[in-house]
Amino acid sequence: MPEFSIKNFDESEIDTILAEDIDFEGSLSFKDPLMIKGKFKGEIKASGDLYIGEKAKVDAAIEANLVSLKGKVKGDVLAHQQVELFSSSKIDGDITTPNIIMESGSRFNGICKMKQESSEK
Repeated sequence: MPEFSIKNFDESEIDTILAEDIDFEGSLSFKDPLMIKGKFKGEIKASGDLYIGEKAKVDAAIEANLVSLKGKVKGDVLAHQQVELFSSSKIDGDITTPNIIMESGSRFNGICKMKQESSEK
């Protein structure tokens, strides 16, 4: 069986980063890539890509184009393109996405629905 891994993302290509010392509560909406490295609680509804760092803790309902997770998420995730779960990730919530990649060691507690975008039906 061939080995594979998810391509690591380059932080320098991400427009906005919520640093490790940020503890934010509220609603986030964005079009360009965003990375969370600290704590976030609330709701994320975005058309851009969301990257969640290894030490991040997110308690939120998430909707984004791509969700790439290395940290912890508590809440449901809707990704229009793809969900990437790195080996350090932990998610407690349901995932809805047309494509999911999970590295060995990632922890996912919930239901996964593989749903295509309406334009692809």
